[in-house]
Amino acid sequence: MANGSAPTRGNVMVIDDTPANLSLLTQMLMERGYRVRPLPSGALAMKAAVSDPPDIILLDINMPDMDGFEVCRRMKEDAKLRDIPILFISALTDTEDKVKAFYRGGVDYITKPFQIEEVEARVETHLRLRNALVEIARYNNYLEQLVDKKVKEISDSQLATIFAMVKLAESRDDDTGMHIWRVREYCLALANGLRSAPGFADRLTDPFIGDLYNAAPLHDIGKVGIPDSILLKPGRHNEDEFAVMKTHTTIGVHTLQEVCGRYPKNSFLSLGAQIAASHHERWDGTGYPEGLRGEAIPLAGQIMALADVYDALRAPRSYKHAFDHATSIETILKGDGRTMPGHFNPAILPVFKGLGREFDSIYEEFKS
Repeated sequence: MANGSAPTRGNVMVIDDTPANLSLLTQMLMERGYRVRPLPSGALAMKAAVSDPPDIILLDINMPDMDGFEVCRRMKEDAKLRDIPILFISALTDTEDKVKAFYRGGVDYITKPFQIEEVEARVETHLRLRNALVEIARYNNYLEQLVDKKVKEISDSQLATIFAMVKLAESRDDDTGMHIWRVREYCLALANGLRSAPGFADRLTDPFIGDLYNAAPLHDIGKVGIPDSILLKPGRHNEDEFAVMKTHTTIGVHTLQEVCGRYPKNSFLSLGAQIAASHHERWDGTGYPEGLRGEAIPLAGQIMALADVYDALRAPRSYKHAFDHATSIETILKGDGRTMPGHFNPAILPVFKGLGREFDSIYEEFKS
């Protein structure tokens, strides 16, 4: 408060083209402690309200150029002004006019000639109501932030538990257990890169990419069901062993689908089941477990397949040495007898190639 002046009861805008009415209302309200801004036209009032929104508006109806109904309509269309209570104060007494006033957004209607006690009572009532609504909105916002914080804490703890289980499973055939962290970063980079490629933007929404990032570590969760004699075998699997090894996809998807049955609205788990089922499918139809071809393979599975193969090429295994980044890129783009370009969506490969440095950086960052 400037110069130690007493607080006002509220900022009231009075709009009336009749000087006598404008002067009378202004004087009476100021005497009762309100800050009053008198305006003689709707056009001037609109500019003044946008510049400095009042707490409440007293609005005449019969005015030239822009009548009170039009002023009210325009204010209710303005996001900055729409919540300001408007009290019509008019000599019009027809029910039709009063109904129209409320229809346009007015909260009250005072008939001229008015009694200042009535005007003061109604202004005070609507100011209190508006202040109460503002407080409720502020409190609701606080509650929403509090709920969001608690939900995030719960979500983070659930993800941490799930990732701990995944990492435990992954450590059986990955000494460092870093594979799960690398593939999620690869998937995030590839998904963001694909957003600018034709045919992908509408599918790669922020929620989808967020779920993909969180669900990627679940792709090999089914390996918990593979016997150590096969999972940890030093060397290549024979045909029978490979048949068992391939069941990690179905074990994973069945496990996650059972959880999804309990939590059907959990999009992260649903996408995890999809990835577990499809990350070994190939674009040319030679993958497993279903032999899906082309766009029949879910997009999350297409992205994961490429990320998984790149990381498998980079990482050392008991049956192979680690490939460097350039060799891994060339193997995926040109093939080496086992990995073929036809295994991947041809629309994804150029984007993957363009992200080569980022993939290499991710591998180095999460190498051990």
